[in-house]
Amino acid sequence: MANTGDDSEHPATLRYVREVAVPFAAQHDLELHLLDRTRRDGSVETLWGRLTKPGSRSVPIPVRMSNGAPGTRSCTADFKIKVTGRWLRQHGAHAGRACSNYTRFGPCPQHQLSTSVRGCRRHPVEGCDGCVPASRATVAIGISVDEIHRANNRRVEDHEDVVYPLLDLRLRRDDCMRIIRAAGLPVPPKSACFFCPFRSPAAWLDQATDEPDLFARSCELEDLLNRRRAALGRDPVYLTRFGAPLAQVIGTAQERLFDHDPGCDSGWCMT
Repeated sequence: MANTGDDSEHPATLRYVREVAVPFAAQHDLELHLLDRTRRDGSVETLWGRLTKPGSRSVPIPVRMSNGAPGTRSCTADFKIKVTGRWLRQHGAHAGRACSNYTRFGPCPQHQLSTSVRGCRRHPVEGCDGCVPASRATVAIGISVDEIHRANNRRVEDHEDVVYPLLDLRLRRDDCMRIIRAAGLPVPPKSACFFCPFRSPAAWLDQATDEPDLFARSCELEDLLNRRRAALGRDPVYLTRFGAPLAQVIGTAQERLFDHDPGCDSGWCMT
């Protein structure tokens, strides 16, 4: 699991991983690694830390703009995909390397770069003694049939082969829950950072009701981001699509009527 931070992931997710998934994996001779995003000096960077760092202008989460549209994000790429990719490469995953005879010059559409000078060496040829064959890692994305719309054609890194085992097995979310229970395990909670703007209004209401401390931190984060944006002369942003502060729009059970947010489509949250 690529951990966005003990101060960022929902506490229930971390409890499940550490108290249920890790012991289960150990009992069945499976390796389960918890990965952190580390800086060059070896220190750990968390998503909450990046957002709240004094003087930071970075907003890597998909906050909602004043018109309700989602902003751009880099949180999944920086704290999930890249962290996992780095670990895979460190443990032997690679795309191979072509020898000089098979180096491609000119534009390389597959890798979206110009190779007119140095050439692209990312296309090793099988059977060539001078080429280094690829050793790709299989990356399984856990998207079920009833959320097949989330299986997107994202860019695949050269060192990985992406597969969708739940789709291949035609398993729905209910099937997955049944299999988990049959193994004697509790069903894991839905995974996401506790302040993720992709949370539905109903999920925000549940947090405000059942986890007031987390809800207060979410409100504080939204307020911090907007104080910084105001100082820069920028429009406010929000953690919901309603164009108003979180504490104002999440307060009554009526918000459950508007629970139609599509959610995150990356499939990397519980990764």
